[in-house]
Amino acid sequence: MSSKEFSFELITQDKDARLGKITTPRGVIDTPAFMPVGTQGTVKGVYVDDIIETNTQIILGNTYHLLLRPGIEVLKEFSGLHNFMNWSKPILTDSGGYQIMSLSKFNKIDKKIGAIFKSHLDGKKIILSPEKSIQVQKSINSDIIMVLDECPKLTKDKKILSQAIDVSTDWAKRSKIEFGLNKSKALFGIAQGGLEKDLRIESIQKLIEIDFDGYAMGGLAVGEKQIDMFKILNETTKFFPKDKPRYLMGVGTPSDILGSVKEGIDMFDCVMPTRSGRTGLAFTWNGKVNLKNSKYQKDKLPLDVNCSIRGLNKYSKSYLNHLIKSNEMMASMLISLNNIYFYQQFMREIRKNIKNGTFQSFYKKYINLFD
Repeated sequence: MSSKEFSFELITQDKDARLGKITTPRGVIDTPAFMPVGTQGTVKGVYVDDIIETNTQIILGNTYHLLLRPGIEVLKEFSGLHNFMNWSKPILTDSGGYQIMSLSKFNKIDKKIGAIFKSHLDGKKIILSPEKSIQVQKSINSDIIMVLDECPKLTKDKKILSQAIDVSTDWAKRSKIEFGLNKSKALFGIAQGGLEKDLRIESIQKLIEIDFDGYAMGGLAVGEKQIDMFKILNETTKFFPKDKPRYLMGVGTPSDILGSVKEGIDMFDCVMPTRSGRTGLAFTWNGKVNLKNSKYQKDKLPLDVNCSIRGLNKYSKSYLNHLIKSNEMMASMLISLNNIYFYQQFMREIRKNIKNGTFQSFYKKYINLFD
């Protein structure tokens, strides 16, 4: 059941792994949840109706990229991204903070203003302030809006990390003021601090003082080892409020997700399913399958006999291998669809095992399968 207001319910736990439910006016999101990435208003290579068929309950869009194309005026004409791309379920938007890091050669930070970009498309000057980011996300009509933050590259320099926390905290305050009062939508704060326990806790506590509808871990999955990511989550996730959703941004592989659920994370997003699909890499219950490999040239079996979406269980690995070697776009489409389907089935099984109190054994069975 949907509601006119955003809410989160923590249903049960298996140790630190949490089963929950986010309710929004556009529908319910069962957690732990995975959000396919639709950066520019499309989950690459996959039809919207097929995404729905995979039981995806929420997707992610990106403020910076949608600001550049199609732009606010076009989105306003359609009353937001939902109507523009024909997606009726919830949308979360990244604030553009990640692009401050990933497109660092195209921008500079003025902490009093925000990020000043030189568009990577046409060189046009773009100012993305905390206020502007919120305004764009409102134009997108996002259901879950993220504050603008400074996401530093992987570093052990505590001075750099501490400065990023100061900037991000100030921007978070400004973002909340611009967001205003709107119980039908949610605003999430983003914690920084790299792999430093004390800085992470400091950032989390500062965000809690501001008070958000949910909280995210930013600045992870930026090149650190998986074991280090799990360690910092283990040390700090418990400092988030128990009654609000916890979101690990930009993660990840199935094993990344599994290990992070174990530490109490509720929400994930990543380009992995579709990016891997475009390179011929499929995710299955038997692990990763590199369909470029010649050993699949005569393999008559499908990737998953149970996936009937688009008749995917009728296509053999041999045929997919042929499509890849022939550079046919159908290969990317079919494998990307398989991967999103798998990710959602994986999340469903995670939720089922938390509910049944068997998550720890499920974790041990699958944590090393996707290395």
